Amino acid sequence: MQRLKAELKVAGGKLVRVCVQTEGGRVESLKLTGDFFLHPEDSISKIEECVRGAALEDDGAEIAGRIDSLARRDGLLLVGFSGSDVAKAIIAATATGKKIE
Repeated sequence: MQRLKAELKVAGGKLVRVCVQTEGGRVESLKLTGDFFLHPEDSISKIEECVRGAALEDDGAEIAGRIDSLARRDGLLLVGFSGSDVAKAIIAATATGKKIE
């Protein structure tokens, strides 16, 4: 199991930070932080949970799709970032991220 972290500066100036645990080419757990906005505010744990088990594909399509589906289903409003941005940060962490010991 690997724990990795990365940051992504989103177009428009917002920052998405991820700390991700991976195993077997899949997301084991995710901690999502940054200077973006999310409504309802307590929904961040839903995003972190919904990506568990997602494949770490090169383009992050499965991760982005899960987040976008969750947002539509639960009426989440992501301001300053998107599911695709979170996916890009996760993929960046697995490709070039810093290992956390």
